[in-house]
Amino acid sequence: MLFGLLVASLVTLVVLTWISTDHFRSFGGAPAGERLERMRASKQFVGDKFQNAEPTSLMVQSSYWNAFKLWLFGKEMRVPSCPLPMVTDTAARLAVPAASGLRVTWLGHSSTLIEIDGARILTDPMWGERASPSRWVGPSRMHPPPLALADLPPVDAVVISHEHYDHLDMRTIEALGARGVTFHVPLGVGAHLAAWGIPIAQIVEHDWWQEATIAGGVRIVSTPARHFNGRGIPWRVGALWTSWSIVGPHHRLFFSGDTGLTDGFTEVARREGPFDVAMLEIGQYHESWGAIHLGPVGALEAFARLGAKTLIPIHWGTFVLAYHAWSEPAETLVDEAQKRGVSVLTPRLGEPIEPVTASGAAAPPSTTTPWWRALPPIAPKCPD
Repeated sequence: MLFGLLVASLVTLVVLTWISTDHFRSFGGAPAGERLERMRASKQFVGDKFQNAEPTSLMVQSSYWNAFKLWLFGKEMRVPSCPLPMVTDTAARLAVPAASGLRVTWLGHSSTLIEIDGARILTDPMWGERASPSRWVGPSRMHPPPLALADLPPVDAVVISHEHYDHLDMRTIEALGARGVTFHVPLGVGAHLAAWGIPIAQIVEHDWWQEATIAGGVRIVSTPARHFNGRGIPWRVGALWTSWSIVGPHHRLFFSGDTGLTDGFTEVARREGPFDVAMLEIGQYHESWGAIHLGPVGALEAFARLGAKTLIPIHWGTFVLAYHAWSEPAETLVDEAQKRGVSVLTPRLGEPIEPVTASGAAAPPSTTTPWWRALPPIAPKCPD
């Protein structure tokens, strides 16, 4: 009787998973053939998987219990008390060319639209409701996308940092693929795109330090990061992870993806800098994950190694993937940056900003404000 109940429960779970993941399609594809051989030929592929340049533990063993207690009993306000302020005329603003030749629009989490020296590049596009393979369960968005996918202007390239669900969303990829856009991805991620029907001609896979040139002579360079892979199928060979250096004739930008501190940033600065702006992850972190996520203080340390002029924070304010208060990473970042004399810009969702002036100087931090401070600590008194 008990065995029968267990079997019935397992079958029900598999069927529900099959339905909610579009017949398991959202898990992506497994690398094989020539793609797998390219992965195995990488210096980062050691044994039977990709490795970081430095020995990396995904979690400090002594902190497992502390993290578990925070997950269960933490009192942090992990979601905002009110709807987050968003720019509502993003499309109209994007229709006007950037005066400086460099403009960044934060679209939530690690999704940004970069306009640099005549090229448009979209990073880690995530328009999905959940950072999950399932349409029914998993972390859901704190806010809607500030720009509808249909209103997104034509882009010259999409760059993906790694295969985790909050950075690689099947339905978003399918919608962009239908436009004919080219995807630049780390080794192995192409298997997911191919499984979702993206033509091979639209997929460019990169090992670290490999690059491609797009519109306007802008170079897209895959550069080192310190993270990990995984997309819910443990026996499958996982894909590489990467940061991206985007280098134009007149401007240079660094996009971290997900990463912990790595000595590789010094080499990135030497080979691809100096950067006008570094877009660095600050949120959804914990001290026990310090080797694979920067957090706000780690972002400032990475910023120093990269030698950039201005820091724009990403990877916060959209999904609850950690235990801190939702606005704590941004608050800590601006406080610590002020002490260190670091220029930080904190745009609102959907707000196009130019991190440099038309003359090439860094834009003053006063061009953006700590907008999260306007939200009350508890609802329902929300600002208009």
